[in-house]
Amino acid sequence: MRRRPIDFRRPVRRSVSNVLWWVLCSIAVLLFIFVLSRGSESKSRPAILKRHRHDRIMEGLNITEELLSPVSVTRQLSDLVSLAKAFVVIAKESNNHQFAWELSAQIRISQILLSDAAIRRTPLTIRESETAIRDMTLLLYQGQQLHYDSATMIMRLKAKIQTLDEQRSSVSEKSSKYGQIAAEEVPKSLYCLGVRLTTEWFNNSNLQRKLIERNQIDMKLKDNNLYHFCVFSDNILATSVVVNSTALSSKNPDMVVFHLVTDQINYAAMKAWFSMNDFRGVTVEVQKFEDFSWLNASYVPVLKQLQDSETQSYYFSGNSDDGRTPIKFRNPKYLSMLNHLRFYIPEVFPALNKVLFLDDDVVVQKDLSALFSIDLNGNVNGAVETCMETFHRYHKYLNYSHPLIRSHFDPDACGWAFGMNVFDLVEWRKRNVTGIYHYWQEMNVDRTLWKLGTLPPGLLTFYGLTEPLDPSWHVLGLGYTNVDPKVILKGAVLHFNGNSKPWLKIGIEKYKPLWEKYVDYSHYLLQQCNFH
Repeated sequence: MRRRPIDFRRPVRRSVSNVLWWVLCSIAVLLFIFVLSRGSESKSRPAILKRHRHDRIMEGLNITEELLSPVSVTRQLSDLVSLAKAFVVIAKESNNHQFAWELSAQIRISQILLSDAAIRRTPLTIRESETAIRDMTLLLYQGQQLHYDSATMIMRLKAKIQTLDEQRSSVSEKSSKYGQIAAEEVPKSLYCLGVRLTTEWFNNSNLQRKLIERNQIDMKLKDNNLYHFCVFSDNILATSVVVNSTALSSKNPDMVVFHLVTDQINYAAMKAWFSMNDFRGVTVEVQKFEDFSWLNASYVPVLKQLQDSETQSYYFSGNSDDGRTPIKFRNPKYLSMLNHLRFYIPEVFPALNKVLFLDDDVVVQKDLSALFSIDLNGNVNGAVETCMETFHRYHKYLNYSHPLIRSHFDPDACGWAFGMNVFDLVEWRKRNVTGIYHYWQEMNVDRTLWKLGTLPPGLLTFYGLTEPLDPSWHVLGLGYTNVDPKVILKGAVLHFNGNSKPWLKIGIEKYKPLWEKYVDYSHYLLQQCNFH
């Protein structure tokens, strides 16, 4: 059998395959190494960054650690600078300006050292700061010898506070006094208007004839189907604004009747003004309280008190109690009969059953006819309560140390406001409310129940006889404080109670337009009297 010849090609193929195998293995190994190296690099980079960031944080914290160190020179110098700054203030308060200047100069030197150390990022050494620390310490020691320590400073501050408080009280008292004087003074323009109207009344027979013609409609003055308003005032222009604003806001001005009561001095002027001006057909009656025969000292306690010399001295001279009573309680207007006439409305208008009382410092901006049909639930007085704030309660107006007050009235009872009040005169007469008022006035002859004014006796007189009205009927405060514009917009009657009346220079400027828009400044008499 013949042998197969030797195949020399097979070993070559085997060697080639072996080489390829090794090459592939090498590539795989290299790839594996590459992947591992990349992974280790990606892992080491955040570590390096993290370490670098940590080193930076540690570097930033070195300053804080330096300041917190109990043996740090930097901290010692910083503390001395802080104390020196306090001593500078004390030295200036004590008028020791030379010492304050020396301290300030040393503070600047120390701050330069601290700044240089912070820039080079190395702590201060004892050698470079020794002089600054020694000089600063010596100055602070001098400050201690001058009693610039904290205990002395506290005593000085207490004395300073007491002095400032006394000065504040003095300024506040003067401000109240001058504000009261300004509020009581009659502006020249108003005085001029009264004089010119009085002259016009007596010189112009047409005005008197007009008034006689209007008085022929006497039946309207007693018609209880109409809307009857009353104002007691000696201020012609203010009363005119009340009537004009009511007329312009009324849906039926021909059903509105105004009953005005003034004094003898302003009677002719008031008649002249309301005769020469028409208010959309509103009926206006003018009276003077001197014509009321029942208004005499034997019937009215206030008139009896006015005849007492001690009372006159108390309210008009202010010498009876060494000035302990605030000036606001000494305002003579509170003893004016026009102010107390509100307690005699049934006597003033014997034919009427219901009346809406308005002060002369109000503006009417909504129709008020709905108030005449409102149910008072058997009460006499319909009024807006003022105890939304805690200080408008009975204990703020009355002397509750007096047993008569303490035994009859709840100290937390809600106060209410005069200025816009609905009075049921039928119930008034039935309950003899005026008699209640007389009783409390006679009990207060020594002024121990309340000081002065008409609100305290009003709170006593109508206690348990007052029906709360919706607050939007009567918005108060436009003569002394800030009032929410939304509340003003919704209000039916805006009351300028307080000293800052809109016709005075001390009136609150932002509220004056609410009142002035009802004044006809083009009227020739207002022009002549320089109203603007």
